[in-house]
Amino acid sequence: MGKTLIELRTEIDALDEQVQALISQRAKLAGEVAKVKKAAGADGIFYRPERETQVLRAIIERNDSQLKDKDMAHIFREIMSACLALEQPLNIAYLGPEGTFTQEAALKHFGHAVSTLDCASIDEIFHQVEKGNAHYGVVPIENSSNGVIGATIDMLYSQDLKICGEVEIAIRHQLMSADQSQEINSIYAHQQALDQCQRWLANHYPNAQLKPVASNALAARIVKGEKGAAAIASEAALSLYGLERIAKNIEDKAGNTTRFLILSKETVKPSGKDKTSILLVTKHEAGALLDLLEPFKEQNINMFQLARHPIPGVKWEYLFLIDIEGHKDDAKVKLALSAVNSRVQKMSILGSYPIAVL
Repeated sequence: MGKTLIELRTEIDALDEQVQALISQRAKLAGEVAKVKKAAGADGIFYRPERETQVLRAIIERNDSQLKDKDMAHIFREIMSACLALEQPLNIAYLGPEGTFTQEAALKHFGHAVSTLDCASIDEIFHQVEKGNAHYGVVPIENSSNGVIGATIDMLYSQDLKICGEVEIAIRHQLMSADQSQEINSIYAHQQALDQCQRWLANHYPNAQLKPVASNALAARIVKGEKGAAAIASEAALSLYGLERIAKNIEDKAGNTTRFLILSKETVKPSGKDKTSILLVTKHEAGALLDLLEPFKEQNINMFQLARHPIPGVKWEYLFLIDIEGHKDDAKVKLALSAVNSRVQKMSILGSYPIAVL
């Protein structure tokens, strides 16, 4: 005969006490770490992306429970976030208003123990980090359906912030309104969301007026007080703004994902599994693009991305955003980047950072 429900719950309660005691011990040790860093004259930066990534990788590697690897890692992500807040409360700038996918990305990467600063534009996120009003910034860089985000590349080209991390978010669009019983005459959303739901909208609301706005969260805020209007926004916005769901997951392509970058003023040490991002301006001669790619092949370096983007204010000239495997301090990456630098007009190393775990 198996254990009774009361016996099982008693065991769970006892385990909860042990888990809570261990978390308290971990928090105490985190406080001790902060004291040691301060005594050693640390530069005031207690968040180390490479260290946190290594911890999360180890958690996934040793997970042999019924919980999925990602779920186990998310639990520890939140524990680490709360402990870090004891050392140094972090303020994270993101593309607002509250309820955007960018805020979701910020909380997924840093955990919910951080403070968030909503910004009206990608430009403002860069400026808030540069001015020190935010420790880090989170910006979208590419979408699996729509490609790279031009505004982010423009700012990476013109500003000096470094990339210290990345995070991916599955994009699932919800159609919502203040009253789902009303006839829908207009639909608000960011232009990218409208594009990603184009076929669904044409099939279900062919006569509705589509109204692009600065963000999906802003769309949700607008329709809160407008009759006959609906918004395309995230699950978080649905509850945040007290709206009613009309339809779930209306994106045309399943698996739609947006990748976000974490911005900071600091460089990141190697974590063991890293990515390096660079921006290049090629020379105006035949075979220039082939020439800059050759060193990566010679050093057997995997390339994750190659994207072309117009140089702001310069007609018919282009930037190339390249993501490669490895850290800029790795020997073969150093050799490749040195060779590439001699073959282009301009090269900027945007940062080396851990490949996303969550």
